[in-house]
Amino acid sequence: MSASADQVASLVHANSVLRTEIADLKHQLEWFRRQIFGKKSERRPCEADGSQLNLMELPAAAEDAAAPGKTVAAHTRRAKAPAGADSDGSKLFFDDKQVPVEVIAVPNPETDGLGPDEYQVIGEKVSHRLAQRPGSYVILKYVRPVIKRRDTAAISCPLAPQGVLDGSRADVSFVAGMLVDKFAYHQPLYRLHLRLSDRGIKVSRGWLTQLTHAAIDLLVPIHAAQLDSIRQSRVKAMDETPITAGRTGPGKLRSAYFWPLYGERDEVSFLYFPTRAASNIEDAPGLSPPERAVLLSDGYSVYSSYARKTAITHAQCWTHTRRLFFEAQKIEPERAAHALDLIGKIHQVEAQIRERDLRGPAKRAWRVQHARPLVTQFFVWIGVQFDHQGLLPSSPLTKAIAYARERRAGLEVFLDDSDLPADTNHLERALRVIPMGRKNWNFCWTEIGAEYVGVIQSLVVTCRLHDIDPYDYLVDVLQRISEHPASKVEQLTPRLWKQHCADNPLRSDLHRFNG
Repeated sequence: MSASADQVASLVHANSVLRTEIADLKHQLEWFRRQIFGKKSERRPCEADGSQLNLMELPAAAEDAAAPGKTVAAHTRRAKAPAGADSDGSKLFFDDKQVPVEVIAVPNPETDGLGPDEYQVIGEKVSHRLAQRPGSYVILKYVRPVIKRRDTAAISCPLAPQGVLDGSRADVSFVAGMLVDKFAYHQPLYRLHLRLSDRGIKVSRGWLTQLTHAAIDLLVPIHAAQLDSIRQSRVKAMDETPITAGRTGPGKLRSAYFWPLYGERDEVSFLYFPTRAASNIEDAPGLSPPERAVLLSDGYSVYSSYARKTAITHAQCWTHTRRLFFEAQKIEPERAAHALDLIGKIHQVEAQIRERDLRGPAKRAWRVQHARPLVTQFFVWIGVQFDHQGLLPSSPLTKAIAYARERRAGLEVFLDDSDLPADTNHLERALRVIPMGRKNWNFCWTEIGAEYVGVIQSLVVTCRLHDIDPYDYLVDVLQRISEHPASKVEQLTPRLWKQHCADNPLRSDLHRFNG
């Protein structure tokens, strides 16, 4: 009997282990399916609101409203308006200060055969249509007269205007446009080369690569000045994202990382490092942080080590905490949903702060009043679940609970610091350019090329954060950088450029003809 009991106990234990492994494998399979086929968004469906219409649903027409219609067999059907049409076609959907408008006069056929004194123009109606010229490139032809003085017989000819790149046949407008196309709109150089060829411009693809590197090299001091500004920020956010850069051998590419660093002045710097080692974080924000410095990050252990080494406050991201509970929904839907509801209410408090534009003490007071009770309730629930959950350590919910419990101090920092966001969503939005780039240009052949990608993306993304047109910014600074005092190079960073230069930026020679 005892042997039989031991066998039963052994089988029960083996069965429990197998069930755990199966549940873990199902969780992994579900994750991979979602990555390949499913929606990666972590947005949860909201309860239906009877007062809110669904997408593409039209409000019911009032009974006494006369809707335009057309008669068909047995009933009247409401006519559909053309896609994108206005009520009268006159509504402006563009900024007429930035978009050129060409006026086309449409004659009235009723005036055919009538003299000017036989009718009167009593008004006009205007409609607009969006048009496009394919690949609008322009060749600037500089004609320089060669003269001979009659008195001295001396022959002279003016020099060609100096370009931003010595000896290059590329105007600054083309250089800036190419950088914006590649890094703001994620167009690989081979596509730009194809577009140039279609427009009858014959240049080599290698020339475009050399032009890109030479232009970004001019911007390196500006990026360095922006990085110094970010390092001086009291509140910083940091993350890491993978990139393929450099070759380890024939046909083999190296896996590396960008470590984006986001400062409190809405500036971001994408720093390239070949590894995910802890030493990188010491090189990025530096080992001399300002007083009362705070670093906001995910749960990667190197950030905690850095915080202990530099004696700064380490704040944790609520979105990364939420993600683990979101992934545990398939295994433990009820308990995971409860955690997601509590975290969602915390984010609703942050949304209310943004709607009311609360800052400083008012923002902190709102968090203390509305967010702190939710945070306390969340961690009380975490403690209860940790003590009585009855789940195995490999369960996704167990991992989510342990993750939150271990990082409670970091997750509560935002409650008492009005300058600190509750999550790294602002940084996540800024670093989207890297995954978008990976899907288009795939990889960087060299590590220097990856560093250059980080330089230009840092400036382009920061332009977006400050509502600056990257094209106008690059056209200006590429011409200004060679003559600007090195001691004041920080004035050319997007944040300060908007204050000092945006009202009267330098233009390309092409601007003379378009102005």
